[in-house]
Amino acid sequence: MKEFDAKIVFEDGTEYYGYAFGAKEQKVTELVFNTSMAGYQEILSDPSYTYQTVVMTYPLIGNYGMTSWDYETKTPTIGGLVVREYNDFPSNWGSVESLGEVMEKYGVTGISGIDTRKLTRRIRDLGSCKILTTAASTPLDEALKILASTDVPRDGVSKVSCKKAWESKAQDAAYKVVAVDCGIKHNIIRSLNKRGCDVVVVPWNTTAKQIEAMRPDGVFFSNGPGDPEDVVPVINLIKEIKGKYPIFGICLGHQLISLAYGAKTYKLKFGHRGGNHPVKDLKTGKIEVTAQNHSYAVDAKSVGKTDLTVTHMNILDNTVEGVECVKDNIFSVQYHPESCPGPQDSAYLFDKFIRNIEEGKKNA
Repeated sequence: MKEFDAKIVFEDGTEYYGYAFGAKEQKVTELVFNTSMAGYQEILSDPSYTYQTVVMTYPLIGNYGMTSWDYETKTPTIGGLVVREYNDFPSNWGSVESLGEVMEKYGVTGISGIDTRKLTRRIRDLGSCKILTTAASTPLDEALKILASTDVPRDGVSKVSCKKAWESKAQDAAYKVVAVDCGIKHNIIRSLNKRGCDVVVVPWNTTAKQIEAMRPDGVFFSNGPGDPEDVVPVINLIKEIKGKYPIFGICLGHQLISLAYGAKTYKLKFGHRGGNHPVKDLKTGKIEVTAQNHSYAVDAKSVGKTDLTVTHMNILDNTVEGVECVKDNIFSVQYHPESCPGPQDSAYLFDKFIRNIEEGKKNA
């Protein structure tokens, strides 16, 4: 049997041994899990996983390689992957690199050969937590010292946001949308382009005055990593522009909109990550199967003290999945209607945003 060459270490001294692939780096990250059965390339390149190591519950990862068109960002910033079985010899006509090659290129650590079922149960029982990924030979006392003296960074949004504005043009564009980039996934931009929107992607710290100068028909607030309460500039931006433009927010954008209206957020025990989360539309009663990736949620009771109303609820744990303020022409959802990876039940939300833009132009 091949000798283990890597391990993850918990703050309580628990160790899980396995085999290294990807980047051979020592790092401290937050450990979470994802229940998607496919889409590891989109997960690897989702900026919302910055500073996180993801346990993949599906047992075989890497078998279809990496294509040139399935990336959700140009430069992956995920902390690492933990998998049961890693396949370094992919079989797929579109594959241009192996998963391990891409991970090595971008400094993403990988460990295979771990009982991911047992590890996922630990996360579900004890919650998401800080871990050290290191060589199997690292002494436990040294690993614990590193864990005790190292915090998981909280600057994720500033790290992954674009540094200057850029534009994605649509064919026969009818609308102009400014997208505030807190870690935006590229399929969100593509989804807006398909609906006739030229999308100007701007940095997270863009001001209201700068957005006003662009004369947008609508404003979008994106997904992204970390605690929403850390992203004060975007919360203040929403406070300034709400009611002036049709606004749509996804994931972190949903949390930031809620905070801007005076609601509260809190950290979930182990978050929602995967493409199989049922959400109820409170207006229609319809159940959508959704793709999700977040650690934080909006407090339902606090929403009742604001001008927002709850539109969607998670039927597994009754967490808030959507809010809106009709008078301000603003709405948001916690899940990912761009569905990359994931089911496509929720793509209609982009159409709703377009209708809100059209209504806003009529009333301008």
